[in-house]
Amino acid sequence: MFKFVHTADVHLDSPLKSLSLRDPEAGEVIANATRQSFSGIIDLCLEEGADALLIAGDLYDGDMNSVKTAGFFAAEMRRLNEGGVQVFIVKGNHDAESKVTRHLVLPENVHIFSARGETVDLQNYGIAIHGLSFKNISAPDSLLPMYPAPMAERINIGLLHTSLAGYAEHDSYSPCSVQNLIDFGYDYWALGHIHKRTVHHQSAPVIVMPGIPQGRSIKESGPKSVTIGFVHDNGQIDIEERPVQVAQFERIEVDVSGLSDMRDLVECLDIALGEAVPRIECGLLVARLNLVGSTPLAPRLERDLDLVLEEARQAAARAGKAFVELVELDVSNESQGRQSTLPIDELASLMKVDELQATKEQLRQILDPLTSKLPLEVRNALAPSGTIEGEMLNEWARRGMQKVIARLVIDDRESQ
Repeated sequence: MFKFVHTADVHLDSPLKSLSLRDPEAGEVIANATRQSFSGIIDLCLEEGADALLIAGDLYDGDMNSVKTAGFFAAEMRRLNEGGVQVFIVKGNHDAESKVTRHLVLPENVHIFSARGETVDLQNYGIAIHGLSFKNISAPDSLLPMYPAPMAERINIGLLHTSLAGYAEHDSYSPCSVQNLIDFGYDYWALGHIHKRTVHHQSAPVIVMPGIPQGRSIKESGPKSVTIGFVHDNGQIDIEERPVQVAQFERIEVDVSGLSDMRDLVECLDIALGEAVPRIECGLLVARLNLVGSTPLAPRLERDLDLVLEEARQAAARAGKAFVELVELDVSNESQGRQSTLPIDELASLMKVDELQATKEQLRQILDPLTSKLPLEVRNALAPSGTIEGEMLNEWARRGMQKVIARLVIDDRESQ
């Protein structure tokens, strides 16, 4: 039997920037999450007695130029070399940007496929491994026609970095369809590029997109893993999923309907996080809490969101192996929706974002100079056209107005 571990999109030493910005202490705890996760993959290869590690692109993160990152990778490859594990790598779009790796000296067990399309014949196992690396950071056309034909009397495994037929959250790279892969004649396709794990075809051929092994933000929430493949003597290929993440991002909804006391909120947070931690397969839970429901506490939650976040982090500490990176609110005051003659309620009814065009213009005038001082990549994400507009502007205005009303409500209550 031939056993391999299949991974992709490691993005080695890619920082968990959003978490580090929100909480330096938590950012430091998992600053090396991608590196730790990769070491876990190496451990898994050695523990399982794998014959090969397949890395289907984006081992590095963009224009990586850290000699330390390259040195770490080389050291991990030497561990596999000492354990008799061969490594096969195709470069993805991010790897094509890396300059340091072009001159990196790796042990003899590592084979990085060229941009011409190659085959490595493992005669002792009856396995042929095919691959083709990205030459440039873009690949708008399918690379499939450049792949070698399947070898006769071999189990054929192909490494391919591709967006397949397209995926909403990823740019198009080396597009092709699952049917194209089925028709090509290989027995296993080790794919990479899309960060969500998907088994596209279960047998003859097996087609797996393993997903990212370590999430880096709440957008990459849920368990992350690698795939172990077992090639039996009769040619059958079985697969297993194995978790390898060091930190797991999760969105957790907390229903606060009817709560009227902050002590009740703390109890709710304890319950929600206490139930979430055991569901994490391995590593640290990094949670984003969404408080929902109709509650008299709504104005106070809006006004004192920083205190709510601190209470949530204390609850996470009590739960153990958990950290709350952010608390979001989707709450309303129980009095909302009922007829009221209170001045504050009347003011709230007047403060409708869609009708306050002048307010949005003033907000834009405040934000645009601030936006221009942001780093280019952040500026492009917030305001591709050069100015913040549309739904994002509406949302920021809406949040600001909610905070104003919340402060007025609490101040009014406290003065009575």
